[in-house]
Amino acid sequence: MTAMENRLRALQVFGQSVWLDYIRRNLITSGELRRLINEDGLRGVTSNPAIFEKAVSGSSDYKEMLASPEARTLDAKTLYEQLAIRDIQDAADALYPVYEETARHDGYVSLEVSPFLAHDTTATLDEARRLWQAVGRPNLMIKVPATPEGLPAIRQLIGEGININVTLLFAQEVYEQVAEAYIAGLEACVARGGDPTRVASVASFFISRIDTAIDTLLAARLQSTTNAREQSVLRGLAGKVAIANAKLAYQRYQELFGGRRWQVLAGQGAHTQRLLWASTSVKNPNFRDVAYVEELIGPDTVNTIPPATFEAFRDHGRPRASLAEDVDSACDTMDMLAEIGISMKDVTDRLLAEGVQLFSDAFEKLLRAVEKQSKGAGAGKINRLTYTLPEPLTAAVNGSLAEWRAQDKVGRLWSRDASLWTGKDEAEWLGWLGITHDQLAHIERLASMTEAVKGAGFSHVLLLGMGGSSLCPEVMKRTFGTISGHPELHVLDSTDPAQVKAFENTVDLTHTLFIVSSKSGSTLEPNIFKQYFFDRVSRLIGPKEAGRHFIAITDPGSIMQQVAERDGFRRVFFGWANIGGRYSALSDFGLVPAAIMGVDIAKLLDRTEEMVCACMPSVPVEDNPGVVLGAVLGTAANAFGRDKVTIIASPGIAGLGAWLEQLLAESTGKDGKGLIPIDREALSWPDVYGSDRIFVYLRLLSAPDAVQDASVDALEHAGHPVVRIGVDDPYDLGEEFFRWEVATAVAGAILGIHPFDQPDVEASKTATRKLTAEYEKTGALPAETPIFTEAGITLFTDEKNTAALRKMTNGNHTLAGYMKAHLNRLGAGDYFALLAYIEMNRAHERTLQTMRHNVRDAKRIATCLEFGPRFLHSTGQLYKGGPNTGVFLQITCDDAVDLPVPGHRYTFGMVKAAQARGDFQVLLERDRRVLRAHLGPDVGGGLATLQQAMAAALAA
Repeated sequence: MTAMENRLRALQVFGQSVWLDYIRRNLITSGELRRLINEDGLRGVTSNPAIFEKAVSGSSDYKEMLASPEARTLDAKTLYEQLAIRDIQDAADALYPVYEETARHDGYVSLEVSPFLAHDTTATLDEARRLWQAVGRPNLMIKVPATPEGLPAIRQLIGEGININVTLLFAQEVYEQVAEAYIAGLEACVARGGDPTRVASVASFFISRIDTAIDTLLAARLQSTTNAREQSVLRGLAGKVAIANAKLAYQRYQELFGGRRWQVLAGQGAHTQRLLWASTSVKNPNFRDVAYVEELIGPDTVNTIPPATFEAFRDHGRPRASLAEDVDSACDTMDMLAEIGISMKDVTDRLLAEGVQLFSDAFEKLLRAVEKQSKGAGAGKINRLTYTLPEPLTAAVNGSLAEWRAQDKVGRLWSRDASLWTGKDEAEWLGWLGITHDQLAHIERLASMTEAVKGAGFSHVLLLGMGGSSLCPEVMKRTFGTISGHPELHVLDSTDPAQVKAFENTVDLTHTLFIVSSKSGSTLEPNIFKQYFFDRVSRLIGPKEAGRHFIAITDPGSIMQQVAERDGFRRVFFGWANIGGRYSALSDFGLVPAAIMGVDIAKLLDRTEEMVCACMPSVPVEDNPGVVLGAVLGTAANAFGRDKVTIIASPGIAGLGAWLEQLLAESTGKDGKGLIPIDREALSWPDVYGSDRIFVYLRLLSAPDAVQDASVDALEHAGHPVVRIGVDDPYDLGEEFFRWEVATAVAGAILGIHPFDQPDVEASKTATRKLTAEYEKTGALPAETPIFTEAGITLFTDEKNTAALRKMTNGNHTLAGYMKAHLNRLGAGDYFALLAYIEMNRAHERTLQTMRHNVRDAKRIATCLEFGPRFLHSTGQLYKGGPNTGVFLQITCDDAVDLPVPGHRYTFGMVKAAQARGDFQVLLERDRRVLRAHLGPDVGGGLATLQQAMAAALAA
């Protein structure tokens, strides 16, 4: 492959070196580092405490050293240094050929002086010298922060011939001091007879943190001004300051290292102190995910890139000589910033102080992790996944893992290789791989939103969304409940008018914050939710003030963004165009509601990042928790027909099941294949379950359930395949989100399907839109002809299903007879699904659960219970596009009370009816075995009658 064919290698053509902002033991021992060097032209590696801590906490990489007798005699810092120095030495050895080939220009590995010493010049000097001697590699760089106390240390260390990576650099003025320290240090080195050709340094400018800080200030100003010109200026500056600042720093670099003073040193072979762009993953979804690479390409520079951005640029980066472009515009940007009264110096001073504190916090956490792991023999907690499978399935899973290892499929997943699946547009939907790193790096914006909501006096938060926009917040609510000192979160994801009214009655509208959550901004349900509640709040406090009670979460440029800006919403948060709805739990769709309700997002993400590190390509396949789970599920379904993934979760995290339902069903249920998730089905005796099941037990270690434990043990002893996942406490939910996302992508590859689209969900939406449009014109839905009516329950289906049912009733044309005929269509390997378009409340669920369990116990088949229309954005894809093994009973009703949708002729009840009709229509088009039971307005009574008829059918 030529340099121009590989986008990363192409950067060398423009004079830029690519370094990787990541290091861990397995990156080196797996051969991944050498592959990156050989194939992608990687020219250096940087490390930091946060990265190392995740590797120590989240893996068994360091088990051998941590479990040694010597480790127990060492303090945490000494032990950490032993671990880190070995990694640094081995990485330096791997990069040494680059160091030689480039005449000591590249091939460096960085190791950090303790951030606790950032304000102590003498201690920094002592530690830097000690680490330099301990590593003993000429291609080591010691990282020293650009604090006032760090600058004299940098000068002195350069003078002693020690390579320095100057870190935490934000301000152009400070950069000039850093360059002066380097030049003066080199002059001192030469004066004492040293060889300047053997001394190197980079000045690490942090990029994205500047934009995050500035954009937060701009957003606050936007909220406080009504001047159209000022609003335009503020919006025009968003996302531009960091790049402008970097471009002007590069101009200054060229001046400093082009003058007479430098020429003297250059004549003696000295290397310039190159600018290194750090923190280069993009945090603003309005911009390309590789913008901080694409816009900062120029000669004599380095870009140190985190793994996800590294893979993204390889996949779709656009190399060009960009760093010298539009310098005048960069000047204008900085001038405009000053003109509107935002002080760059104040911002960069604060970022330096925050950066030192963040690094110190990470280092302290690292030392705690090292100490904890040394006491626990370094096993790591992430790989708490075990499985017991029948022998043929075990052999097949091992074979699948061997194939993934031999064909580097984990590397292909992370490098966004669409050929791993169907070769279509899969590469465009993998932004979730890097989202945790991005969110952690800029956590303060979520913290500021949390405080703003608390300060505004809201007692309730009502999220208005569907599917991927609502299921993660619902998991958070069910798991964490109401957190003291924060508003209570509620999640509305149903057009059932009784349910909409129940939520309206639950909250105080004048003290409620509404989150309108819609990725596309065009989804029907969130839009009509917004219209209804905005109208209700406007009637109470006026339309201008009502906007302050709403925020939006949507993709950039969506219709919802336009609505939010028009109606004066308090804030708009953005999703990422390259992350699909069901993979968006760790994006703002999941984290903004969680932050507002008081969940410690930094803690959640910090743990999640351990799982991210554990799932990377450098980890051996058999130790990769996401890949192992995906291989088990995909192989069980593909080769053994065990496609009913039965989810068992401890009560404290039981809410996770609904999120897993959508992820598995909507991702894999297509092309006649799929994993069929079975959630909330009560455990029973082992002989109730058929040979199409695989059980996954998510056990909350901090609050286990003894009855569940015994039931799962019984399943395992009876020979059923069981996967066990240990979850420490609820804050490990983020780890499970990421583990299962990787597992679903892996299972999708094994099944040979596209795991990121949802074609049959769109088909159902299309059918619904046609029906609602017809209602707007005519005021009525198309007439239907029932096939049977009894006791207030009316049955509907198409001609083919009608013929089959009437044949099977054997003349018993009663409700029980039809139910018996429909249930008798179930055979081995089938599943039964109740699709209930009624209010989701405890009484209804209790009755429906009884019905599903009666069917399971009598027929020995898997069962599903779904409430419509919410499941249309979840399992609806599987039911229509997956294997034709489902037997469906749709339940609808007349609404005793209906609610208008402001601005439309249709009502919430009519929308729900259209959604049920659209769903039913597409099921029939897909040749599904489906029957609809319409209950009338007495839903409770109708359910009781239906339950009795089904019980009689099963008894017969």
